[in-house]
Amino acid sequence: MTGQIVFDPLLPWPAIAVLAALALVGVALALWRGLSGWALRALAGAVLVAALTQPSYQIEDRAPLSDIVLMVVDQSASQQLANRAGATEDAASALEAQLAARPNTEVRRIPVGDGDGDAGTQLMIALSQAMAEEPRGRIAGLFLLSDGQLHDLERAPDLPAPLHLMLTGRDTDWDRRLIVKNAPAFAILGEEVELTLSIEDEGAAPEAQATEMLISVDGEEPQRFAVPIGEDLTLPVTLPHGGLNVIEFTVPQAEGELTDRNNTALVQINGVRDRLRVLLVSGEPHAGGRTWRNLLKSDSSVDLVHFTILRPPEKQDGVPVNELSLIAFPTRELFLEKIEDFDLIIFDRYKRRGILPSIYLDNVRNYVEQGGAVLVAAGPDFASADSIYRSPLSQILPAEPTARVVEEGYRPTVTELGEKHPVTAGLSGAGTWGRWMRQIEVEPASGDVVMSGAGDRPLLVLDRVGAGRVALLASDHAWLWTRGYEGGGPQLELLRRLAHWMMKEPELEEEALWAEPTGQTMRIIRRSLGDEVGSVTVTRPDGEEVELALEEVSPGRFEAIYEGPQIGLYRLVEGEQTAVVGLGPAAPREFERTIASAGLLEPLIDTMRGGVMRLQEGVPDIRSVRAGRPAAGRGWIGITPREAYETLDVRQTPILPAWLVLLLASALIVGAWLREGRS
Repeated sequence: MTGQIVFDPLLPWPAIAVLAALALVGVALALWRGLSGWALRALAGAVLVAALTQPSYQIEDRAPLSDIVLMVVDQSASQQLANRAGATEDAASALEAQLAARPNTEVRRIPVGDGDGDAGTQLMIALSQAMAEEPRGRIAGLFLLSDGQLHDLERAPDLPAPLHLMLTGRDTDWDRRLIVKNAPAFAILGEEVELTLSIEDEGAAPEAQATEMLISVDGEEPQRFAVPIGEDLTLPVTLPHGGLNVIEFTVPQAEGELTDRNNTALVQINGVRDRLRVLLVSGEPHAGGRTWRNLLKSDSSVDLVHFTILRPPEKQDGVPVNELSLIAFPTRELFLEKIEDFDLIIFDRYKRRGILPSIYLDNVRNYVEQGGAVLVAAGPDFASADSIYRSPLSQILPAEPTARVVEEGYRPTVTELGEKHPVTAGLSGAGTWGRWMRQIEVEPASGDVVMSGAGDRPLLVLDRVGAGRVALLASDHAWLWTRGYEGGGPQLELLRRLAHWMMKEPELEEEALWAEPTGQTMRIIRRSLGDEVGSVTVTRPDGEEVELALEEVSPGRFEAIYEGPQIGLYRLVEGEQTAVVGLGPAAPREFERTIASAGLLEPLIDTMRGGVMRLQEGVPDIRSVRAGRPAAGRGWIGITPREAYETLDVRQTPILPAWLVLLLASALIVGAWLREGRS
């Protein structure tokens, strides 16, 4: 129970001050004039001014409240290294026992694990949330049991009491880590890109000048290199294929280092083509020739070389060659010397006229077998005796003409196999496309028929020859779609996919396995032309394997969802198909720095004169200190008792009740009047 005087003024304090000043002036005037009752006047004024303040004597019944100590225990991944978890738990129990033995003290123990995703250790967020749940005036101390490696220091709260760090780890700890300092997200195929890496030793590391590094691309057998420690290393890299390239850098674990989780780095680079170099050879001018040219020229990523044979040898009009303004066809240069410079060769209604000798066409066949691509857009000449099929190209073309040309309207359709093939699967508007009016009848000899035409005859046939690819379009009326005839069709999308399939773009492979990561979840996708596929084997970063069944979600597309329990590199295998995918960084944020250090927290600890104690030196004693005094010393740390209380009851007794004010003021005024009257 405590008592104190409180005021509840009838007027604002400035008004009371003005009235007091006026009373003081009156008293001074009475004193100056020599009035004998000036003292009684002064007392009467004081009583009246005091009455305006309404003083009361307040008595409170108080119940003392306990002090609260917040103990944040770091249980993140880096705290599981070496003996940190056990040392932290033992220290937390010992400190909790000390605090519980103190009178009027409560302990709030707050465990903190890893943040969501790769957020790292969120100590300050946990501390702020715990402080928000407790009265600030009761918090007497804040303890952190951690390795000091946190990732939310900018969220540090305003401290109401001393903060102490109980530092885990040992001063003999050391660790080696691999850092990727610079890596592009995209790179052009065939061109070198530079990656900057560094290998750093931290803590009490032994002397070492170099170590071994293993470099693996897409999970293949790694190559080994000797690299220096503590220096930036610039590596030139040329991507082996288009699409996503996953490059894994690994440094073997050294004896005595804390962990190897930061000895691996993943770099995922998308390989893109700089320019698609296309050679378009038109056998003669026709309505579809300009469509092919406009279509290819509209793509800024295509370098097009287009030659049209306007004056075949059989055309004898008597005009001397030196008077013609036509450009001579550089057949030798294109088909012998520079054929390897092209990514795709298109023969549009071309027929044998003696312009391209058999040796040139044989070189085209050889170009395909060694990895090139040829697209034949067949016209009526393909069914004639002068057909390009009657050349060395017959060895690579997937279908043979029957010499029949079908002249009737029909709607191109996607075959059952084509519904699964990435070139034609899911083309928009199927069944409502405009008609074509001509088709060359062919007999498939190999490859996949993905589109059919009149009478279900093969219309688009795709095939692989050696290391290259060949496509045969058995019609020259694709241009009708471009003109919008009867609503047109997806010519642009079809030919874009066709060109990219022939360029071996990974996203258009018929047999493919890949994964699309989102956070720590991956969508595993298997594309196949078969009716079913087997289970996919997922190898986790820790080496454990998991079998997942794939479910068909659309023709030729099988999927499964997998929640990765760890951050790192996952390997996928299904039959002969393999893939690698990284979930988050190979070295999580929690393992970027593993050496216990108070460097990040020291500025915050110093604001309330707290301390840093290493647990390897033992658990410190706990003392009470006054606010503002040093709260840590050799072998001890302090908390600040807050002496908080809860008010149970309040009673107020007026010091100057109205009747007493009236009596005193009247008596003093009358007394002053009588004294001055007698004088």
